[in-house]
Amino acid sequence: MDNVLVDFRSAFPFIKDDIKKKYKNNMDNIKGIFSLMTPMQDAIKSFEILAKHFDVYILSTSPWDNPTAASEKVEWVKKYLPELAYKRLILSHNKHLNIGDYLIDDRLANGVDRFKGEHIQFGQPNFKDWSSVVNYLLLKEKITTKKKNELDKQKI
Repeated sequence: MDNVLVDFRSAFPFIKDDIKKKYKNNMDNIKGIFSLMTPMQDAIKSFEILAKHFDVYILSTSPWDNPTAASEKVEWVKKYLPELAYKRLILSHNKHLNIGDYLIDDRLANGVDRFKGEHIQFGQPNFKDWSSVVNYLLLKEKITTKKKNELDKQKI
């Protein structure tokens, strides 16, 4: 979620300076921070598009030392993706244990580097924004569907 669907920095203007200073190396441990965040640009629209073509889940890590983070992430999903992501939020510190074709994440942490499918590293030159991610995945799906249809015709 963080820095992929959710704009982590969008919460900063709402946090007092003394709290920011106290948690400067662990901002995700600030109680209530996740409830202050807004979506990344085009994230909601892109999720809606991808949900029409793929079986989409949200895979995120909840900071271990922030007791409110998990519930705030659930509330964020309910607020911004209530129907499409209903009961499709997975919180895990071991993302590699999940099975899927693609994982869109901005980092290699929490098992992303061991994920068996393709890691799309959000924010990097090839996938700098949601438009580039959606275009890539839809083109890949079109090619995969075309190949599958050709194979199916050969079987008949």
